[in-house]
Parts: sequence; structure tokens; C-alpha cells
Amino acid sequence: MARQFIFKDTETGRELVLPVTPGSYDVEHGRKAAGITMQESGDVNLPGPAVLLDTELTCLLPAQGYPFNQPGAGTNPWVYLEQLEKWSDAGTVLRFVVSGTPVNAAVLLDPIRYREQDGTGDLYCTIPLRGYRALAVETTESRQTGNGARTVEAEPERAETYTVAAGDTLSAICRRFYGDASLYGRLAAANGIANPNLIHPGQVLRLPAREELPAAATPSRSQQVAAATGTSYDSAQKKWKIQLSKEEAMGF
Repeated sequence: MARQFIFKDTETGRELVLPVTPGSYDVEHGRKAAGITMQESGDVNLPGPAVLLDTELTCLLPAQGYPFNQPGAGTNPWVYLEQLEKWSDAGTVLRFVVSGTPVNAAVLLDPIRYREQDGTGDLYCTIPLRGYRALAVETTESRQTGNGARTVEAEPERAETYTVAAGDTLSAICRRFYGDASLYGRLAAANGIANPNLIHPGQVLRLPAREELPAAATPSRSQQVAAATGTSYDSAQKKWKIQLSKEEAMGF
């Protein structure tokens, strides 16, 4: 079955499935290195932020019941075009999903381009997709409230899967997609990860809805001991000291 290219309004939940599967699509994933100049080391590259989707879809909006149309697709191309233009005009944040793949990204639509070319009434449409990233907004309460500046955190992102990048942790991923870093144990359990501290770049995680996350697994004995172990450096003796908490020490 041909893949479905789906746009979903994040506010209303309305979905639009392109009536004909585009012939191709391009997706870029990863982090773009940021170059800086150090006084002693010269030019160096450091991991930058994750890149945002920046691509275009070229698709057919058919006026005929072609055999390659998606099942149930309409044959009034202007209906599809009108909805895409409304989303572009309003600056609506959409989820762009390609069925059967990990592609599930928040996007905005740049101005839609279209044309008729063969007298059939079909529209040939180009849809520019620009990745969307929510910004944290800082606000200040200053009128006799006693509160200083505070940061309003961005809304959690929404996705069904996530591919682990270098430097990621389960707690950071939970903060990003659930707004709660403490859910890392439950996300680990949902993905069959025995040790929540061990994930690797390229690993694909399922992101169930928050209410569908299972209970966190009980930490192994070694994990409990590691969490309860403290270290300190004695500068006089020039030695590291390792100490287990009283509760854990009595457990041996």
C-alpha cells in the first residue's frame, strides 16, 4: 500500500491526507556543528542544535478518479488547496507524518504554489515545509508580587518515536516530549531498557501517550548502589574517597 502523507492540525486535530502519494521526499536529521574560535585552540566545532525540517513536497491534487489515488480521496483539488492555504495563512503548527516511517515533525507551511498544465483540471502543487520549534518565553512579574523573572517553559513536543542523538538522556527526552523529566524510568520500561542510564545514538524510542506509559521497573541492585555511592576528593592526602550511604552499606 502506498504511504500516506498526513498533515494534522495540532490545535483542532483536523487531518488532511494528500490524495496522491508524492513521488519522493527529503528529510534531514541530526545536529549541525557550530564553529567557534578559541583564543588558545583556534577554530573548533561543537555540537549545535538539532536541525529543523526544511523541504518541499511536490504533489498532484487530482480532478479525476485515477487508480493511483489514495482510497477514499476526493476529486475536487480546490478543497485540498483551500485547507492548505488556510493553514499557511494562519501560521498553524501542524504535525507532518509519513505513514510507515519515523517521520513525524512539527511544521509550518510557507506559501503554497500550484499550477494547471494539461487541461485535465488537476492541480500540481508545491508545499514548502518549515520545521517548527517552540520557544521558551521569559516574563517578569514586578508589581509588588515579590517574584523575580521566571521562565515559562515551552509546550512539550509531540511525536510517536524519537531517534536518540549524541548527548541525549532519557530524562532530557522525557522533559522534551512529556514536560516531566521524572518519567524517564517509565519511558525506559516502555522500550524494554533495563538500565535507564544506557541509551545510544541511533536508538529509536517509542513515545507512548503519557497515560499509556507503564510503571518504572525496579532498579537493579547495582543501580541502587551506584545511586547511593558518593565520592569526594581529599586534597591533603590527594586521594579520592568513595562512600556508600548508611542504608545501602547495611544492606550487604
